[in-house]
Amino acid sequence: MTTSATGGAGLEGVVATSSKLCYLDGQRGVLAYCGHDIHDLASQATFEEVCYLLWHRRLPTRAELGDLQTEFARARQLPAGVVRLMRSLPPGHAMDAVRTLVSGLAHYDPDAGDDSAGTALRKSVRLTAQIGTLVATLGRLSSGGGQIEPDPVLSHAGNFLYLLTGERPGGLATRAFDVALTLHADHELNASTFAARVAAATLTDLHSTVVAGVATLKGPLHGGANAEVMKMLLAIGEDADDDRVETTIRGMLARKQKVPGFGHRVYRTEDPRATHLRQMSSDLGEQAGNLRWFEMSQRIEAVMREETGIAANVDFYSASTYYTLGIAVDLFTPIFVVSRVAGWTAHVLEQYANNRLIRPRAEYTGPEYPQTFLPLDRR
Repeated sequence: MTTSATGGAGLEGVVATSSKLCYLDGQRGVLAYCGHDIHDLASQATFEEVCYLLWHRRLPTRAELGDLQTEFARARQLPAGVVRLMRSLPPGHAMDAVRTLVSGLAHYDPDAGDDSAGTALRKSVRLTAQIGTLVATLGRLSSGGGQIEPDPVLSHAGNFLYLLTGERPGGLATRAFDVALTLHADHELNASTFAARVAAATLTDLHSTVVAGVATLKGPLHGGANAEVMKMLLAIGEDADDDRVETTIRGMLARKQKVPGFGHRVYRTEDPRATHLRQMSSDLGEQAGNLRWFEMSQRIEAVMREETGIAANVDFYSASTYYTLGIAVDLFTPIFVVSRVAGWTAHVLEQYANNRLIRPRAEYTGPEYPQTFLPLDRR
């Protein structure tokens, strides 16, 4: 006996819900948030404007943006108990720490215990502000630095880099990181967003939905690809010539090894987010006087296009972008959380507003029904 199923493996091609937040056209390489093309947002908007857009489905006025910036500034400081928890955690995967610490933030939230729709937006703003501080502080403490208090004058991107490095970032660094946050803010029903919506559909609290997203993002088939890209570049070596770069990539392909940072489940053309990160990688490398990581990435991209026709995705150039900004490789996936929490919470708010428990069916492929039950002494 079997039950019928639709769609491919991994629910490919299955439309699981309707949403007003993110539009994707994989054939044309289109990504839009609430109708606004990602190229316009990356080139003209700030991450704070994108957060407002996702939460309210429209861009903010100047006054509304100012109010949100003020709310972010007030919310960025971490509770002392969460910092103590951070310091007490044993060394390990940074995403394990992020998962635990986001859960810890729930205990200190002023609206803890109140899961009404009216508080969910306040929690979204607060949690987005706090996670930036959390990940930056985690990175700073891991590198042996001391905790730094957020600067209310700096933007969300600027604060992250300041809290991580202890130095106020320049304009290009701030802009590059802001663009990266914008590009990663949402991406329709990716695995972590779907996990967050499934959790939200049970009417659990907002922090729990974000923990579900973090736990899902940790999986190597979702988050972490940009870290693998940078590990590949480092393994090839900064002093490698183009022949060595090409030989390495062709060898990986010959051995049928996956080259990280290429291909996408949705896009059949270039990932539109890669367009902007390619430029950011180039600009940052030029400013730093070291274009080698960018040039190596370009060479790898050329080989991949020649050999496979597969285009780079968002992860490929974000690797060299983050590395040139001085960000440790083990923070690459946690930075994904810093950005994607805006999208997760927007989807959770949307789920809360028109909720129905998400409960799909499975196609049964087990032993034929009915089976004969044998008593224990006859088995």
